[in-house]
Amino acid sequence: MHANFALTIMSLNLSDVKRVANLAQLELSEAQAIDTLEKLNGIFSLVEQLKAVDTTGIAPLSHPLAALMPDLCLRLREDIVTESNHRDDYLKVAPATQDGLYLVPQVIE
Repeated sequence: MHANFALTIMSLNLSDVKRVANLAQLELSEAQAIDTLEKLNGIFSLVEQLKAVDTTGIAPLSHPLAALMPDLCLRLREDIVTESNHRDDYLKVAPATQDGLYLVPQVIE
């Protein structure tokens, strides 16, 4: 277990599900509330299992398949300029500018 995580098991009860449904203005039957409770607690259980895994020294992956295929390279477009600079044209129509910036009235005193 990772030393920085304190493993706390979070679970909801039926009144929690009903309260959240009420806040979300959802109408849930008793059966739907019970089903939702089981699903949410299942998600919390999965999260607790994930938190318990020691990831010390594990570098993040750029892509999930990179764990199986280390040579995987993401297909990214080239970082090239595709449009011309229109800054001066935009500044011409502004009421007030200075040093390439728009001047606006002070709104906070």
